[in-house]
Amino acid sequence: MLPEAQYEPGSRGRVLRNLLGIRRSRDMVQAESEALLAAQERLVDEYSEDHRFAARDIRAIHRTWLGGIYSWAGEYRSVNISKGDFHFAAAAQVPRLMLEFERRELAQVTPCRVAPEQDIARALAMVHAELILIHPFREGNGRCARLLALLMGLQAGLPPLDFGGLSGRGVPAYVAAIHAAVGSDYGPMARLFSGAIRRTWRRYGRAGRP
Repeated sequence: MLPEAQYEPGSRGRVLRNLLGIRRSRDMVQAESEALLAAQERLVDEYSEDHRFAARDIRAIHRTWLGGIYSWAGEYRSVNISKGDFHFAAAAQVPRLMLEFERRELAQVTPCRVAPEQDIARALAMVHAELILIHPFREGNGRCARLLALLMGLQAGLPPLDFGGLSGRGVPAYVAAIHAAVGSDYGPMARLFSGAIRRTWRRYGRAGRP
């Protein structure tokens, strides 16, 4: 069985096989959250405002975050995954789709420049939605996509984005926006990112706003 398809012995099939021997879901949530904060601090220093993101960067972001937890961090998944009745891209198609993603969306909107906020929101929405639809990794796709959005936002002169509205009560609207993006309708996701930008400015204040 592929490593990414295995569960940690003693976890009752609730926790993926990991390098830390974690068996409880809540312990894994904490480990991943702490690693995410550390990765964010490191990645902010690694990518300049002139960097054009590529598929290899997405893999590096994922590996920087989860490399100490999963042996397959940064590697494209080899198993098909779905949420409810929604199926993400077939595993065999992920390498090709990521290359197309690099040549199309990433090349089009990165580096993410200072621009009217509605344009920034649309660029973030398009990249985020397309990456989620591919779902290149076994675990952590949403958070990896948010890390990328945060880095793109910094390129555009924004403070670190506040994604609070994409979780909790915002989940149904977020899921609907992902479904809309299947037909290349990025409007719903762009509205969510516009909200994230507004929350970010309220949190950090408008001083130095481009």
